[in-house]
Order: sequence, then structure tokens, then C-alpha cells
Amino acid sequence: MLPDVKAVRYLRDYKLELTFADGVNGVVDFAPWIVGKGGVFAPLEGKDYFAKVSVNDDVGTIVWPNGVDFDPEVLYSQVTGAPIAGAMHDMITG
Repeated sequence: MLPDVKAVRYLRDYKLELTFADGVNGVVDFAPWIVGKGGVFAPLEGKDYFAKVSVNDDVGTIVWPNGVDFDPEVLYSQVTGAPIAGAMHDMITG
């Protein structure tokens, strides 16, 4: 199990600085996941709304007021370059 997100800071555009429980931190650009995707992601295209991100300690990840969140394993992988455990398992077992 990978560490939870413990802190988030809006930087600019669709970039957030994330800090994890193990002390790892880094910047993730969310534009590829949000811009032009529509649906629940549409409100996040507004940068003022995107900046309303917060950490939900109960689930260990970042969330927005409309309930959108991202899997902390995916975020940790983005920051560290570490493979996602389930993805590696799927690759090995086919």
C-alpha cells in the first residue's frame, strides 16, 4: 500500500504540489486528465475551481467540492515514477 496524500498546494494552471505521508513530494500536471474530458471533470477546467482542491484525510487523497478525486496510487506513481502495483501484477500475469 502506497502512502496517502497529506498536503496539496495549488501552483498554477492545472499543476499541484503533492506531499505524501512518507515525505515524498512533487508536482503533478492534471491538464491531460481534466482539460476537454467533460463530465465530472468539466468544473475543474475553471482554474479558480481547480484551485479549491483539498486533502480528504479519510480517503488519503485529494478531492474537489464536486466529489472528484484521484487514486493516491496513481498520484504517487506520477510523482515518483514507481509502477502502480496492480498494473505490474496485470503485466506479469497477463
